[in-house]
Amino acid sequence: PQPLGFVGLGQMGLPIAKRLLAAGHALVAFDLRDELRPVLEAAGAEWARHAREVAERCDTVFVSLPTPKAVEAVVLGPDGLVEGDALKVYVDLSTTGPEAARQVAAALAERGVTAMDAPVSGGVASAERGGLALMVSGPREVFERLRPVLGSFAANLFHVGEQPGMGHLMKLINNLLSTTALAASFEALSVGAKAGLDPRTMLEVLSVSSGTNHAIDYKIPLFLMQDKPIGFALELSMKDVRLAVEAGERLCGPMRVGRVTQQIWQEAMDAGGPQQDYLQVVRLFEAWADVNWAHGAEAARADVAREPAA
Repeated sequence: PQPLGFVGLGQMGLPIAKRLLAAGHALVAFDLRDELRPVLEAAGAEWARHAREVAERCDTVFVSLPTPKAVEAVVLGPDGLVEGDALKVYVDLSTTGPEAARQVAAALAERGVTAMDAPVSGGVASAERGGLALMVSGPREVFERLRPVLGSFAANLFHVGEQPGMGHLMKLINNLLSTTALAASFEALSVGAKAGLDPRTMLEVLSVSSGTNHAIDYKIPLFLMQDKPIGFALELSMKDVRLAVEAGERLCGPMRVGRVTQQIWQEAMDAGGPQQDYLQVVRLFEAWADVNWAHGAEAARADVAREPAA
């Protein structure tokens, strides 16, 4: 069988590629950062000169890229995947939004290539242990054929539709809920801290009460209270929120909460820059409430921080 192709070896792409190699799959990889070459070659992969070479050597190619523009460049640009004669199935693990996914899928379809949405959820730790969730759209029979490969890095596989873009819309819905819950949690905890409630106690109460969410259960205790960043840039979180709001408004859906979250994320970008960890949005809420509950606070008890759902 032909090797699998992989383009984009960032925080998520690299551990996913390593999982594929560990599962025994041959891999041809490419990333603009050539310093990653020895890392992948040491793990057993072959290195390509550009994306086109990957698509010349592999009939199934995965991409994991940060933005829709990056996806468009890798797939449709000079020396892009679309120029590779071997490519038959394209699997996009990125979060690019339904519009970009449909455009890329249409261009690939003209070359006889099947495009599959497969955005991931679960974070770097889940990627490293093979515990990701995948929201896949595209032909069902292609999904079933890919299932064993996808299962080497994802514990939860969902086929959410046949049409291009549906997987990406599902991911945006997930990320919008995640970010709005984070904003609401920061706001509520800041109010409590302003009144004198202990942040650790609030987290303990909320983690077993109806107000809990993934931010309360996992992100805030494990990363903020212990001063450990989650490792996701605010500009990428902002991109996901923007794409979700745009997708909702394109469908004439009410995006009032999403719009407010987008405004808050923009203020945080303006205040601290796009490369800051996205959990640093809490500093904005601290400033608004004139409290300092998340910075240098006593570490939350270990039993409050739970393993994240993928």
